[in-house]
Amino acid sequence: PTSAQVSAVPQPGRFRYTLDNDVLTTEQRQFYEDNGYLLIKKLVSDEDIERFRKEFVRICRREVNPPGAMIMKDESLRSQYGQSEKVVNKVQDFQEDKELFRYCTLPEVLKYVECFTGPNIMAMHTMLINKLPDSDTQTFLHPMHQDLHYFPFRPAARIVCSWTAMERADQDNGCLVVQPGTHKQPLKPHGYPEWEGKTNKLFHGLLDEDEKLPKVHLVMEKGDTVFFHPLLIHGSGINKTSGFRKSISCHFASSECYYIDVKNTSQEHLEKELVEMVRKKYNATSVELRDIWNFRARLVQGERINL
Repeated sequence: PTSAQVSAVPQPGRFRYTLDNDVLTTEQRQFYEDNGYLLIKKLVSDEDIERFRKEFVRICRREVNPPGAMIMKDESLRSQYGQSEKVVNKVQDFQEDKELFRYCTLPEVLKYVECFTGPNIMAMHTMLINKLPDSDTQTFLHPMHQDLHYFPFRPAARIVCSWTAMERADQDNGCLVVQPGTHKQPLKPHGYPEWEGKTNKLFHGLLDEDEKLPKVHLVMEKGDTVFFHPLLIHGSGINKTSGFRKSISCHFASSECYYIDVKNTSQEHLEKELVEMVRKKYNATSVELRDIWNFRARLVQGERINL
């Protein structure tokens, strides 16, 4: 099922990954239980997507400079294209950009998010991805991974990603690829894959990927939105077209989630890498992983409890 109808019948105890609500049908809840993702067609309007696209272009041209945003570029293209969208492949942490952050507050998005997080909702992690035209020797492949690897908060079932296609996404331009049902697996060790010339900073992947697990390519039209669990194994392929594949996303969490200490876990090396990057960027001496997430987090609905 890919479109919402209001007819859910509460099934106490039957569902682990969704909360009782009047937005998802029983079939949609079961689909998410079984597969770890749910695709909703045409959720975000063309008008909103056009506004996000225009703001992205302004950021690329440095007409706007959102504080704290990480602008990831392919430096090798700068001499050819200068400051333009043909160089920037990602804007991460756009919570200080009023126009892009509107995405995280859209009622049509939050209506679905609440089905996974409950009514107290934090926007924790924001990204606008601009997948550049690529070739097999370049870097815009994202290896298969679980998003929970990046998050020092729990429980996982109260975290959800909302990912919206800003134009058609298919196998040609590097759409999302998911392994249905893998959200029921534990968090696995991640690191940099041993691919010559193909690793982007912090683009960690599974160290031991099970190639036998079936993969689904999520073909999506402009405005289609997929909601998925942070343990779902997913990634994206290369963009074999001459155009750009844009998407906008936010990871939401219940404000009742709590921070964990990742020391002596598979997430410890990520903590070191991220803290080192932030210290270098802001010339800060004392930064902890929790500080970074406090900086990113914004309450978008309800009240702030723990996060």
